[in-house]
Amino acid sequence: MADDRLVNSCENCIVAWKNFKNLSKNEIKLLNENRYEATFKPGEIIMKQGSPASNAVFLSSGMGKIYIEGSDDKNFILGIALPSQIIIGPGAHIHARNSYSVSALTIVRTCFISMEIINQLIRQNAEFASGMIEDLSLRSLEVHNKLVSLAHKRMPGRLAEAILYFSEQVYNTDIFDIVLSRQELGEMTNMAKESVVRILKELELSGVIKSDNSKIKIIDKEKLRLISERG
Repeated sequence: MADDRLVNSCENCIVAWKNFKNLSKNEIKLLNENRYEATFKPGEIIMKQGSPASNAVFLSSGMGKIYIEGSDDKNFILGIALPSQIIIGPGAHIHARNSYSVSALTIVRTCFISMEIINQLIRQNAEFASGMIEDLSLRSLEVHNKLVSLAHKRMPGRLAEAILYFSEQVYNTDIFDIVLSRQELGEMTNMAKESVVRILKELELSGVIKSDNSKIKIIDKEKLRLISERG
């Protein structure tokens, strides 16, 4: 491995996946010796749906878009990939194929680790295996809850939920750049772009948010949460 790595070692990486704490020094060394790094520009594909799931992917910086590619160029955005998260779909353990795509929203720096190494660690380290199951279960639960929301909430509730997601899970602030275009917000909330634009305007006119192009400021979070809960 070249000496110009962005991350010197998995052992001292400040954005490492929390489950790596369950590994021994020798296992961390194994990871470090079997990883490679890559940098992606906005819009570039990091992981392609249907392609061989040969690597687990970790973001050391930047943000990615996780989405399912549908027919007629209609995508469904599952969420935002952030540093410290493992990116691996359930297909990697079923038919060795990626079950979704991931593309860069910003400049993204990544680490790729062979699934052979990941599976080896799962077999030999029970705590690491348990952490993997917990993480995959959490991701599955998030997708389940998202599908339930889309099925039961009206459009204002779906968009309010998406804004709260960015505020509380992506940025941890009430003023943020939402990164996604209006079209992509529609793909995240199962709405047409025109509906997203209209509801954002309604939220702004009612004093719940302030929207300036891609930047959003939440003015009345309790009211926004109420809209999200009531759908």
